[in-house]
Amino acid sequence: MTGALGYVETQRVVLAGADDPLLLRGGGRLDHVEVAYETYGELSPARDNAVFVCHALTGDAHAAGLHVGAKRRGWWDNLIGPGKPVDTDRFFVISANLLGGCSGTTGPLSVDPATGAPYCLDFPMLHMSDLVAVHRRLVAHLGVERLHAAVGGSLGGMQVLQWAIDDPQAIDRAVLVAASSRLTAENIAFSATGRQAIMSDPDFCQGRYVEQGVFPWRGQKVARMMAHITYVSAQSLDTKFAHRRRRQGDDWTFEPDFEVEHYLQHQGDVFLDRFDALSYLYLTRLLDYFDPFADDVTAEALRRTTARFQLTSFDSDWRFDSGQSQVLAERLAALGVDVDWAELASPFGHDSFLLEPPGYHERIAAFLA
Repeated sequence: MTGALGYVETQRVVLAGADDPLLLRGGGRLDHVEVAYETYGELSPARDNAVFVCHALTGDAHAAGLHVGAKRRGWWDNLIGPGKPVDTDRFFVISANLLGGCSGTTGPLSVDPATGAPYCLDFPMLHMSDLVAVHRRLVAHLGVERLHAAVGGSLGGMQVLQWAIDDPQAIDRAVLVAASSRLTAENIAFSATGRQAIMSDPDFCQGRYVEQGVFPWRGQKVARMMAHITYVSAQSLDTKFAHRRRRQGDDWTFEPDFEVEHYLQHQGDVFLDRFDALSYLYLTRLLDYFDPFADDVTAEALRRTTARFQLTSFDSDWRFDSGQSQVLAERLAALGVDVDWAELASPFGHDSFLLEPPGYHERIAAFLA
């Protein structure tokens, strides 16, 4: 029977210290790495029922259930829970805030042990492998040697792909939704414009705004408003807002008037309350550079992987369109990887991976079973 998880708690653990630092793909190191994570369900005696959930760009560890005193359920609550596709009656589900984030895991606003001050822009640049390295440390900490599955949408799906490359025997089933193996020039252009809005804000202070007691809210709000347009479809915006205005007649103004403008203002405002500008810079830049098939070791690693892949894309997603999933599916198949790709119909654009378009949840449930 399908149900909802009850109250859950975010936990924290230190996974790297001065005696066991996290050595980064780009040559840097982090002498202290703390991770925020949540778990749902119970680990089986054989430790063979673990499912790792990788979140997208602005997600966090709170994927399902409800925090005490909060109203917002986890961001993938419709997918994770008793009787749901990621069934917590069957699976031990792990969801972690990724490295470079701002929701409990070490990131640019964390304190640099060497200086006692926030890293800010002294935080090292990150590679997708660095995110996965922290995930792997967390899985080992929890006593799991092999994952039944790793599941991710958008940036989350890219983490799953990198995981299969970095540790070809670690995952039985790899679920990638609305993901890509290399961003298009258009995607990079959108991210570059968002970063420029943040860095041009008068309160950016060369990245050290937290020490000045200010925040580049103008730039971050614009970045989020623009990005949000790319997450939805023209059809969904027109269906929801059409050409409706709040003012009447010829009362024209440069202030928000059309309903879609107010919607974007709201999206920008709520984003300011839950995300940090520096994490936005680092994680969007990491996405720009993600290009695993340009690395000579990728083909060799994927030829050895035991993971079965399921790729899902949506016909209205123009940010990570189905062509990008098709290219990935073809590359995996050419290396002998067991891969199933399907494009599903949805009116919701890239955000479809967070919603319930027809056939989507059933597809994941069947694959995990």
